[in-house]
Order: sequence, then structure tokens, then C-alpha cells
Amino acid sequence: MKKALLTLAVLALTYSVNAQSTSPAPATTQASASLAEMTFEKDVHDFGTIEYAGNGTYEFKFKNTGKEPLIISDAKGSCGCTVPTYPKNTPIKPGESQVIKVTYDTKRAGNFTKTVTIHSNAKTPEKVLTIKGHVDPAPTEEAFPANGKKDDGATPFEKH
Repeated sequence: MKKALLTLAVLALTYSVNAQSTSPAPATTQASASLAEMTFEKDVHDFGTIEYAGNGTYEFKFKNTGKEPLIISDAKGSCGCTVPTYPKNTPIKPGESQVIKVTYDTKRAGNFTKTVTIHSNAKTPEKVLTIKGHVDPAPTEEAFPANGKKDDGATPFEKH
């Protein structure tokens, strides 16, 4: 008898939990229902080797391949050394192309891999772009001797 009551209690509990969890499907967000679509030519750029304080700017080209205007609401670099410039809150019509310019501070020697996260009203509302490369060390100034003359390594001839 106890087993039968316990079984009924478990079934009743299971039924009530299932009844409460059968809610309507979650509403789609505006971003996922959007018909705007951002298609990049490439989403990773390798600078290779850059000289110290050299040009660390690259333009990521993209096109709105969707059916609605695309609006980029924000773009943020993964650190302060990576700065994106983008068409802020400017509708990009279907079929129209634009660029997101990313500038890396090349006064930081060594290897780097940085990202920029783009937020928009596209089908995929968040897009990550990546830049990477290597910045050569800062050039060093040649040391001059105390007499102010550059030592070229030659030995002076002695007069006899």
C-alpha cells in the first residue's frame, strides 16, 4: 500500500512539474529575427612582421547581404591598444558595402593577437574580428664615445 501511494505521489509530482514547464516557445529576439546580414571578406588579418611604430591599421571590408538595413550599434577592442572605427548607427542598405577600420598600437614590441567584437542588428548580432602579427623591438640609438665621435672600429695610424 505504501509503495502504491509513493508511486502515485511521484507520478502526481512529475505531472505537475511537466504541466508547469510546458510554456510557449521562447519569443525570438529582434536580432535573430532580423533580415540584415553582415558578410565579411575575411574576419582574421595577419599583419606578419611590423616595424616598431609602423602602420598597424587594417580595414575589414563587409557587405550587408541581408534584406533589411544593417545597423552597427557598437564595436569594442579586446584592449586599449586595439581601436575600431566603424559606421556608428548609420543604416547600411542591403547590397551596400562598408569597412571597419582596426588600428593596433605598434609601439608595443612582440607577438600580438587581438579581437574586436561588433554588435549589430544582423541575424548573428555579435561578430568577432581578429588581428595578429609581430612588432619588431624599438630601434636603439647608437652609442657615441665621450669625445662625441662615432667609433667606426678602425685603429688610427701612428706617425713616426
